[in-house]
Amino acid sequence: MPNKKKDVAPKRRLTSAECQEMYDQIERSTPQKRRAQSRPPTRAEQAMFDRIVRKMGRPRLGKNGTRQVSITVEIDLLTQADAFARAAGMNRSEMISRGLRRVLEDAA
Repeated sequence: MPNKKKDVAPKRRLTSAECQEMYDQIERSTPQKRRAQSRPPTRAEQAMFDRIVRKMGRPRLGKNGTRQVSITVEIDLLTQADAFARAAGMNRSEMISRGLRRVLEDAA
């Protein structure tokens, strides 16, 4: 999907007087003055800020997320399982999850 360029005024350099005015305005301002002129964010603004700064991370798997577990498996069985998973194009965790689902479906 191509980006549509917005109508933007051509860039121009600031004159030295404009630069000086901006500099003076920043110098006149103090943290206390800026704080006095500010306001707390609205709920919508805070929600948008929270969405933006939320840690990205991996997408959630399953409807309730995941939990890491430690299990004991025979070495030969694990070697075979890893080889099978690799050949099937999946990782160990996905293969074990599919196996658990299959066992649970068969039991139902």
